[in-house]
Amino acid sequence: MSVPSIDQLKELPPPPPLVSYWPQTWGWLVLALVLLAAGGAWAYWRHRRWRRDAYRREALALLDDLDHALADPQQRLHALRQLPQLIKRVALSMPAKEGAAPLGGEAWLAYLQRRSNVALPANLDQQLALLAYAPDARVTALEEGEARALLVACRQWVEVHHVAA
Repeated sequence: MSVPSIDQLKELPPPPPLVSYWPQTWGWLVLALVLLAAGGAWAYWRHRRWRRDAYRREALALLDDLDHALADPQQRLHALRQLPQLIKRVALSMPAKEGAAPLGGEAWLAYLQRRSNVALPANLDQQLALLAYAPDARVTALEEGEARALLVACRQWVEVHHVAA
């Protein structure tokens, strides 16, 4: 057995060329384009929905402020007076076929209920009218639990109401 010498060693062959990531058939290219178009359409739809719900996010932020103001006795009356205005502004900012501006009383409650998929309190229209038009002494006499329940009902309506686009 002979020992090879260093002169007999050969250089190793180079590795094969890298595998291309470019699709080898048209089918993969079409699939990639379809997926790209679907992703772009989904992103466009989400952006439009996010912009359309800007009024809802603003109303929820204002409801948070009203919730904090209810805890302060000096700001309580002002916070309670703003609640009916806020709900009416939300209803007016929705793109709807029928107008919410002239509605009041039971028609207002029916409008709010039609736009919601949760049950609203039966006397919500009366409570909102009380907050909007009653004398200050009557509004401040509203119990803390009633005020919180009204705020929760209004928050729930703002969160889940349907927007007719």
